Amino acid sequence: RSIAACQRTKNLGALLFIDLDNFKDLNDTLGHDMGDQLLSQVATRLVGSVREADTVARFGGDEFVVMLEALAPDLQDAATQAETVAEKLLASLNQPFELDGAQHYSTPSIGITLFGDERLTVDELLKRADLAMYQAKAAGRNTQRFFDPDMQAAVNARSNLEADLRQGLARGELLVHYQPVVDHQSQLMGAEALVRWRHPQRGMISPGDFIPLAEQTGLILPLGQYVLQTACEQLQRWGQHEATAHLSISVNVSARQFRQPGFVAEVLQTLKNHHADPRKLKLELTESLLLGDIEDTIARMVQLKSEGVGFALDDFGTGYSSLSYLKRLPLDQVKIDQSFVRDVLTDPNDAAIV
Repeated sequence: RSIAACQRTKNLGALLFIDLDNFKDLNDTLGHDMGDQLLSQVATRLVGSVREADTVARFGGDEFVVMLEALAPDLQDAATQAETVAEKLLASLNQPFELDGAQHYSTPSIGITLFGDERLTVDELLKRADLAMYQAKAAGRNTQRFFDPDMQAAVNARSNLEADLRQGLARGELLVHYQPVVDHQSQLMGAEALVRWRHPQRGMISPGDFIPLAEQTGLILPLGQYVLQTACEQLQRWGQHEATAHLSISVNVSARQFRQPGFVAEVLQTLKNHHADPRKLKLELTESLLLGDIEDTIARMVQLKSEGVGFALDDFGTGYSSLSYLKRLPLDQVKIDQSFVRDVLTDPNDAAIV
């Protein structure tokens, strides 16, 4: 039924095949009643680690199957979602189990296969998940593996990049570059702060590769704070010289960062710490912010605006923007997405929109 639903909705699903490592040893040494207690506790933890709509089954012996439904339609996104659940299950089953008053440790090997993008039988899917589980065992147990080697490679690359990004932030590998902002007479008015990552082995890594990853993992918060601090230091330095005192800096702020409870206080404190002029700082927000609590967004903007901070709406025209938002948001600038600007000289429709 789930496979049919995937074909209809175009969403993907995942099968996770879970096998307890060295379960036979426990049965042989402590007895089957202890083994049964462990299985019962494992089942409870599995059910507690997935959504209400997901299915958890004991397949036989010490094997369990978890079926995840309604994952993203994109293979890579669905793989990331399935991997997140597998990591959650691993973390949960790695906690000690209480068996007759004594602590016992048990670990799982997890095989993952996605379904919904091609017509496969239930048997074939279970076989794939089972094969992937054996790959997890071969990789040293207490881990997870995808049936599809390409997908596994992509998942590995993503976790390596995440680990590198954490280290890169700690080691100061992320740099702020300034892109000049000029007026219609080519006079320099300020700059936009853009974060760049110089990886010690891989050289420059594109923001298109690491910004979405930072968003997903929460690393966008320390990264955003670092860019804000660097920009405020720069404003303070520019403010000391007559030739540069008029320059402003725009800083991109992610929706996740903006919605942090202490965001407004953090921005004002950073400006104060560096003796930077709030009127020279502009925060660039993306339209994804308009999806959330719009009243809260407006209240935060008004609070910062009253201290002199300016606002720009970035990538306007690609997402959720509507003129009614423009009317309500205290914006100083709207940045029209380049997909409209690129052909402004050749396409009269683009010209009319701009």
